[in-house]
Amino acid sequence: MENKIKNIKEHIKKAAVSCGRSPDDVRLIAVSKTQSVDAVRQAADAGLTIFGENYIQEARNKIETFSSSNLSWHFIGHLQSNKAKYAVKLFELIHTVDSLKLATELNKQAEKIGKVQSVLLQVNTGMEASKSGIAAEDVMDLARHIIGLKNLKVKGLMTIPPFFNAPEKVTPFFKELRNLRDRLREEKIPDIQMDELSMGMTGDFEAAIEEGATLVRIGTAI
Repeated sequence: MENKIKNIKEHIKKAAVSCGRSPDDVRLIAVSKTQSVDAVRQAADAGLTIFGENYIQEARNKIETFSSSNLSWHFIGHLQSNKAKYAVKLFELIHTVDSLKLATELNKQAEKIGKVQSVLLQVNTGMEASKSGIAAEDVMDLARHIIGLKNLKVKGLMTIPPFFNAPEKVTPFFKELRNLRDRLREEKIPDIQMDELSMGMTGDFEAAIEEGATLVRIGTAI
C-alpha cells in the first residue's frame, strides 16, 4: 500500500506542476468505504490524513477507533436528511449537499451541537438519473437560499461525472464545474466560499487536477 500511495502522490504532483499549479493545492482523499480498520491504519501510517466515507454506520465505527488520531473525515456519499444529525457529529466536510431540505436539516443539527458545518454543493454535471446532485442551472439559487443558514459554511462544489474509459472525455464535466465555481465567485454571495472543487477519482484525477480540482477522491488505486 505504501508504494501505491507514493505513486499516486507522484502522479498528483506531476499533474499539478504540468498545468502550473502547486501540488500543495491538491489534497488526496483516501476513499475508505468498505475498507477495514486495519486498512485505514496502514494508509494513515503511510502518510494519508483525509479519509472519505459513504455510509454513516460504517464510518462511525472507524472514526471512533481513530478518535485520538489527527485524521480528517469527509462524507462523500449520498446523504439522507434523517442522517444529518449523525453526519454533523462525525465529519469535517460533507461533499454531497444537493437540496435546500438537506442543507436546512444539516444547519438545524449543527446548531444543536454548536458547530458550523463545512459543506460542498454536489452538482450532477452529467445529468444522470442514477446519480445525486443538483442541476448546474439550479446551483446559484440553492447557494442564495443557504445564506440564511448560519451553521453551514459552503466551501465549494463537488461532482461525480459520467464514467468513461478515456479521461479526456471526462474533461468537459470538470471544466463545467470549474466554470460554475467561477460564476459563483463573481456573484460574491455573502458567506459562500468557492475555494474547493472536489472532483476526480482513480481513473481521471489527473484530468480533474488540470481543470482545478483541489480534492481528489482515490479508492481502487490505493
